[in-house]
Amino acid sequence: MGLFDKLKKKDDAARPSKRGRKVMVIGLDCAPPEHIFDEYADDIPNLTKLWQNGMYGPLESITPPITVPAWMCMMTSKDPGTLGIYGFRNRKDHTYEGLEFATSLKVKELTVWDILSEQGKDCIVMSVPPSYPPKPLNGVQIGCFLTPNDEAEYTFPKELKTELKGAAGEYIFDIRNFRTDDTQYILDEAYRMTESKFRNADWLLANKPWDFFMMVEMGPDRLNHGIWSFIDPNHPRYQPDNPYKGSLREYYRFLDGKIGELLARHADDETTVLVVSDHGAKAMVGGVCFNEWLRQEGYLSFEGAVPDGITPVNKVPIDWSKTKAWGDGGYYGRLFLNVEGREPNGTIPKDQYDALRDELVAKIEAMVDHEGNPMGNKALKPEEIYGTTNGVAPDLIVIFGGLRWRSVGSLGHGSVYAFENDTGPDEANHAEFGIFVMHNAPGQQNGRKEGLHLWDVHSTILDLFGLDPAPGALGTSALKK
Repeated sequence: MGLFDKLKKKDDAARPSKRGRKVMVIGLDCAPPEHIFDEYADDIPNLTKLWQNGMYGPLESITPPITVPAWMCMMTSKDPGTLGIYGFRNRKDHTYEGLEFATSLKVKELTVWDILSEQGKDCIVMSVPPSYPPKPLNGVQIGCFLTPNDEAEYTFPKELKTELKGAAGEYIFDIRNFRTDDTQYILDEAYRMTESKFRNADWLLANKPWDFFMMVEMGPDRLNHGIWSFIDPNHPRYQPDNPYKGSLREYYRFLDGKIGELLARHADDETTVLVVSDHGAKAMVGGVCFNEWLRQEGYLSFEGAVPDGITPVNKVPIDWSKTKAWGDGGYYGRLFLNVEGREPNGTIPKDQYDALRDELVAKIEAMVDHEGNPMGNKALKPEEIYGTTNGVAPDLIVIFGGLRWRSVGSLGHGSVYAFENDTGPDEANHAEFGIFVMHNAPGQQNGRKEGLHLWDVHSTILDLFGLDPAPGALGTSALKK
């Protein structure tokens, strides 16, 4: 008797009629391999059965490992440079007007469901970032955490929104205002969101035709950022007897139960199940005040004095006639250069661009931390890590301290080092590896698999349907590696 026979409920009335090979993908944003395959394995029996009876392993993420664009890199098998999406926010042009949010409209490459739709396969796609606004496909789609509110048009087709509300109840996209010191609020909302997602997923799988199903649950990510210092003894703020020490483990038990229920109702012997995450998580030591450092080093100048108190860099008048570089905050640092003929008031002659960039690479990588120890920073040139650089790429992509430090864009911290996040409490940064689990794929070799990359997922899914990956795909099917 197979795993799904053991998990099945007796009442199979809701299951669609047999359609041949189906693929179900459950995405767990920010789920680390050390939790799924090791620390919590005994607490999450459904996930553990999947990987113990299937192919599994760490899944290398993109550089840098950021939710947007990582999921779309996974679903298109393209790198951030090809997508032209370098993070949650990106420069829209070479002016000084700041950054714009990435949306689904920025994704021009073919996704898995685009290709499957062309082949007449029915698709259900739920909350895969960035998928707001939802775009047409052969099937149904629900927007992701970028959906502004419940009043927005967040489904394709549009009438699905009313149908879902009437049949499956509230759909919770994200934990609003999750950067808070109210730990219990984050936990309570994570449970509410997860219950909502799986309730809606259950209804869609039972009532809509499908060959391919994919959903992304944001709960692990929001809890990692909100409570990591409570659960990780290696976190600098960890207290052994804190009241939330077991809270993430308990959430995973709940999440695992929801996954088990979904599999029991909707995954049969003709269903291949994948469980994947876009990146992992690790303790965050603190932040590097990137613009403070650039100012100290003489690359960034302001008109007049910097205001007292923590102030976003876009609220401080920059003297562009004396500025060579500025930076942006986030889980990694983006450095932009002020180049003659490119930026409106560029100061760097084009023939000095390469030399200045090399100078900055050397200085950034030589930085020490607050205790005088080498940070181990990496300052990367986009054209050297991506196949191409569409859109407006940063001039340097900066990974501070092996992702144990984030980039802080604001000023007024009184130091280059900050230990409180300027955008709200945050306990974790992203880590370089997520998870890959595949169960019940024809011809698969079970056991731990090394060398898997995030963009292999696209090629694997299409291979399961007997289809070639998109032209220019970077990945290889896990069945062929």
